[in-house]
Parts: sequence; C-alpha cells; structure tokens
Amino acid sequence: MYKPATIKDIALALHLSPSTVSRALRDGYEISEETKKLVVAYAEKVNYRSNPIALSLKNRRSYSIGIVVPKLANSFFSQAIAGIESIAYERGYHTIITQTHDSAERERINVNHLAQRSVDGLLISMSAETSDFSFLKSLHDDGLPIVFFDRIIDEIDTFKVTSDNFKGAYNAVESLIKAGKKKIALLANAPHLSITNERLAGYMKALADNHIHFKPELIRNCNKGGNDYQEVEDAVKDLLNAADKPDAIFVSSDRISISCVRALKNLNFDPKEIAIAGFANSDVVDLLYPSLSYVKQKSFEMGQIAVEMLLKLIESKYPITEFETRVLDTELHLQQPPLNLPR
Repeated sequence: MYKPATIKDIALALHLSPSTVSRALRDGYEISEETKKLVVAYAEKVNYRSNPIALSLKNRRSYSIGIVVPKLANSFFSQAIAGIESIAYERGYHTIITQTHDSAERERINVNHLAQRSVDGLLISMSAETSDFSFLKSLHDDGLPIVFFDRIIDEIDTFKVTSDNFKGAYNAVESLIKAGKKKIALLANAPHLSITNERLAGYMKALADNHIHFKPELIRNCNKGGNDYQEVEDAVKDLLNAADKPDAIFVSSDRISISCVRALKNLNFDPKEIAIAGFANSDVVDLLYPSLSYVKQKSFEMGQIAVEMLLKLIESKYPITEFETRVLDTELHLQQPPLNLPR
C-alpha cells in the first residue's frame, strides 16, 4: 500500500526536528539557506507533498476554487478556465469545475455542492435560465467570496469582469451596414442575461446611428443559449421564411453563432443573400462555411482577472467593501473574403 512521505520521515532521515523541516519547506527566514537546500533536495528525492487536509485545517482554507460555467464544450469558457487555472495553480489553489448546461436547477445544485465541499470561493458565469439569485445572495451574505465573469448580475455587490458587449455588438452590426445590409436580424440568448441586453443595446444603437428603423419582428431569442441546436435552426428557418426576409443576421452569442452557421448550411441558403456577424471565440471560426465576421472576447485574460479578484477576496485580512467591475475590449474580425460591398 502506498504511503506518502511525511515531515516526520524527512526529519528522522536528516536528524532534524519536524518543526525545522516544516519551516525550511515554507522558506522560513529563521532557517539557514544550507538547511533549506538540504531539506528541499531530500523532499524532492522522496516525492514529498504537503498534506492538503492538514493544511486546510491549520489555515481554515481548502485551497480550492469552485468554477461554475454554462458549458465546457464552448470555446469562450474553455479559454476562460485556462486563464483561471494559469493563476490559481501558481498560487497553490486547485479548481473544481462544474457546468450547468444553462439550467437554473443544475446551477443551484452545483453551487450548493461546491459550498458544501468548503471551497474558498466561487467564480461563476450565470446560466441562461436563472432569474432568481437568492441562493447566491444567501451564500454571499454568509461570507462565501463570489466573483462573476462574463454573464454578471447587479443583485450582488462584489467584483465582476465582463466584455464591452455594447461596443462589440455595435461594431459587428456596423460592419454589416457598411457592407450594404439594411434588414439585419438579431439572434440572441435568453433576454434576461446581462450580455443579451448589452448586445441588444449595441445592435439598436448601430441601427439608429445609421438611420435604419428598428424592427422588433427581426429579433429571435434562443433561451437555451445554443445548447439545443433545433431551437436555433427553428429560429433561423423562421427568419428565412419571413415575408420581409432579412439580408443579414447578427448573432449575439458564441455558441449560437456556431449553431446558426450549421443551420444555414443545413437549410441550403444562398450565402450571397444573407451575411452573418456574431460573437465567436472558436479557434476554427475562420474555417467555417458559410463564413462570418466575428467579435472575439479576451476570454483567457478575463479568466485571469476574475481569479485574481477572487483571491483578493479570499486572502484579504480585512473585509473588502469597495468593488469594481472590469470591462474588457473586444476585437472585430471581418469576414474573409470580404462581405459583398456595393460597387
């Protein structure tokens, strides 16, 4: 049976006291450099690892962070998680990752499970279904550090980081207008999400600034956030069959963008008739057909900022009462080959 080396084992082998070994491993100032090198070298030789349970009991921390995202099979969230882990592991924290599949019930179950596992804090991007935030507010009021990223909410006063969704949407829609498009439909996520409303506002402002009348009948919401492909295809089919068919579609969600491209291909549409622009963070988005102009978010950086915010809450010796919401710029990548510009 495997038995890991302990501080007592190292102390016995080196004829030192356990307290000296412990201080040497923690780089204690009272221990000589020669002793530290001796202890560290032997610890590496016997593959010593600190006991996380003992450490958590001593410091009243689990050194674990809960991450709650709508979908792992989503380029944006996988990149954000990579950013989170790049900082967390450097700082000695492990991550426990859960996905909600945009289900309010699963989100509540996952959050409660993580809280019961005594995570030191939560990083969460809200599910498309959730409109009651009382379970999160209760945990936050009880002292659990929580930071929101991407899909944030106003109901809890804490650190948050998101993208400039308004500007990203504005730039994408403006690119369609510059390509000569006048009837631009909007394929959006659930209407109560923060990102949906911000991107809707950017869409409407771009239309207004270019003297194009806003038509509510050109908006379709996909409440399951692109997790149900059929929902997206039905919405696209509905738009294509409309009497006043759009000449462009702006898709305000990463996952819905990919499903929209798939739906258009399955429906055998003519790419010369309808241009597409949308939010997308996939590494292969440039290879998609039909091609689209896309807004790329700084997902990796967002993950890094979110975890830094959370660790600030976790490690602060005093209660933090002033919080900030960071808003990151987006990048617009124009369709290649270019959209059909008027000659």
